[in-house]
Amino acid sequence: MADDSVPVPVPVPVPVPSSTNTAPLGHSVIPIVNKLQDIFAQLGSQSTIELPQVAVVGSQSSGKSSVLEALVGRDFLPRGSDICTRRPLVLQLIQTKRKPDGTEEEWGEFLHLPGKRFFDFNEIRREIQAETEREAGVNKGVSDKQIRLKIFSPNVLDITLVDLPGITKVPVGDQPSDIEARIRTMIMSYIKLPSCLILAVTPANADLANSDALQIAGNADPDGYRTIGVITKLDIMDRGTDARNFLLGKVIPLRLGYVGVVNRSQEV
Repeated sequence: MADDSVPVPVPVPVPVPSSTNTAPLGHSVIPIVNKLQDIFAQLGSQSTIELPQVAVVGSQSSGKSSVLEALVGRDFLPRGSDICTRRPLVLQLIQTKRKPDGTEEEWGEFLHLPGKRFFDFNEIRREIQAETEREAGVNKGVSDKQIRLKIFSPNVLDITLVDLPGITKVPVGDQPSDIEARIRTMIMSYIKLPSCLILAVTPANADLANSDALQIAGNADPDGYRTIGVITKLDIMDRGTDARNFLLGKVIPLRLGYVGVVNRSQEV
């Protein structure tokens, strides 16, 4: 007698990609967007692609550059008591893998020096100074033309950081009489973007209620969803005072709160 039963289909297992073989989306997307941004910068185009980035803002000598260096884990920015950041520095951090023997290799590359690798971070600092002077002069002038630097290291995350000139009120050297308005306009062009996280830097020995960083961050991010307060120079507060109320948000509350930083010395 013939078997009239209907065969039951056997489910075929579908291979599921292993999580160990799947890289986060950012590892593939961020390098492409960074490359497009570099092309736009070279062409002088106003077109931009909004990629999440972190902008460090604050008054002159508030410790902005030290905060950025702490995020990178290396000292490589110009230092001194005068205005140091005189052009926006767009810093693209790119995470690399350690060598098979476990050793690390870190280097930097500038957009204006394609193909040249800087393994000495002191040389990176000197090149930032030299490139700043080529565009902004040697007498404290300020320019909105970017310096674009990539740092390759196994100790960083794939992220874009922006170091912006500090807010200043009195023009010095070759600075125009409206230097404060120009710098504020420059800063706003970065931090007004919804994709930009703002690190508002204020020194601990200053009045938080008069913080230029918090004021301009409040203009760009009135709801406070993108602003993190950074209190620097905790080690030079007056004897008998502390930053407890600042850091706990009891003076000026922020949704994302505050972090404290002890800055590195200005001494070379």
